[in-house]
This record gives sequence, C-alpha cells and structure tokens, in this order.
Amino acid sequence: MTTGRTALVIIDVQNAILRGVGGRRAGEIQQALDGTVGRIAGILARARAAGAPVIHVQHDGGPDHRLAVGGEGWQIRRELAPAKGEEVVRKRSCDAFFQTSLSAALAARAVDHLVVAGCMTEFCVDTTCRRAVTLGYDVALVADGHMTADSGGLAFEQIIAHHNALLDGFDAGDRAISVVPGSDIRFVPAT
Repeated sequence: MTTGRTALVIIDVQNAILRGVGGRRAGEIQQALDGTVGRIAGILARARAAGAPVIHVQHDGGPDHRLAVGGEGWQIRRELAPAKGEEVVRKRSCDAFFQTSLSAALAARAVDHLVVAGCMTEFCVDTTCRRAVTLGYDVALVADGHMTADSGGLAFEQIIAHHNALLDGFDAGDRAISVVPGSDIRFVPAT
C-alpha cells in the first residue's frame, strides 16, 4: 500500500471515551464502539505481525473529566492494550502532535506514513489526520475504524460518513489523506 515506513496510530480508545454521551442512543453508541474496537484490534494484530511501529495516543482529562488521569475510564481498552515496546503518547488537546512526543516517536522510527484509527471522529481523529499531512506524513484513515457519539443534531453514523468524505483526498503539498476500509489495510513486514 505504501513505499515508506508505516506506523499504526490508535487515538484515544480509552474505557470511558464515549461513556455518558449519546443520551437515548448511548447503548447503540457503545455497541458501535465495541464493533469499531474489534476492527481496530484486527488491524493492530496485522501491524504487530508485520513488525510495524504501533503508537497509542491517550488523552489526559482533568480531575472531573471522564478520562481523568489514572482512573479506570482513562485506561486504554484491554483489547488494544499496548504491548511491550509500543509507545504511548499522552495528550491534553485534540491534536495528538500538539505539545506531545508523537513527532519524535515517529521520527525515531523513520515513519512517513500513518494508519490512523480511534476516537473521536470530529475532534482528535480529524485534527490529528489534518495536522499529520501538514507535517509531511501520508495518512490512511481507517474508514470503519473511528468512532464518535451523536452531536449537534447529527447521528454518529452521519458524522463518521461526513468526515470520511471530507478527509478523503485532503492534501498539503505532496502528502494526502486516503480513507481506506479496515479490511484493505496491510503492513509490509520489516526487513
């Protein structure tokens, strides 16, 4: 799929990422999140099998936030728990590059292409994908590998579909975002 070194970046798939959001559709949202996590877990297994770098991004919420640092809700979901040697980048904003070690972690691994999956679509996933392109990375956004909750009168399905359409082809110079189904994501084994 790519010519350079590819890393899998999993954003904010934490226990409480969608807890308490979604109102009457909260159960449906949690069920959809579980399905998304299952698809990401399959991609994670393929990345690990190929020896591709894996970077987990974890949001640090304030003391009263559902992702309060150190709490159960802050923990990365067990299905995607970091393995030994996998970097965990902690952040406090929607941009996983802003005031974090993500750029340094990617540079240390000679990465020029990112496969991005995670939460929440219109915030951290969108912002990080756009920023990655402007920093010189090609991005494959996993079309069925990001999730959010209902917001602003839109259902989560509408938000995801909108962002998939909006981000596909977004470019800066010769770098771009491609939206790719999870089943099409492949990693070239390290040589």
